Amino acid sequence: MAFETGYTIHDRDALKEQQRLQEPAVQEAIKLRQTLDGLAAKTAQLAADGDESAKAIVDQMKRQGITLSAPKQ
Repeated sequence: MAFETGYTIHDRDALKEQQRLQEPAVQEAIKLRQTLDGLAAKTAQLAADGDESAKAIVDQMKRQGITLSAPKQ
């Protein structure tokens, strides 16, 4: 029983360390996602406002199964 408890504590500590090491990458991914979401929303808004280039981008994304939505106002 003591061995199992010690092993479990060791595993928990190892998992915490891995989580700590991954945190900078996770934060960068969150920033990138927010940037891409903003870009997608602005592109969709431009398309909704009649910009032909933006419409072409939105149409191409739709063909690839990606829906861009204009920001809610």
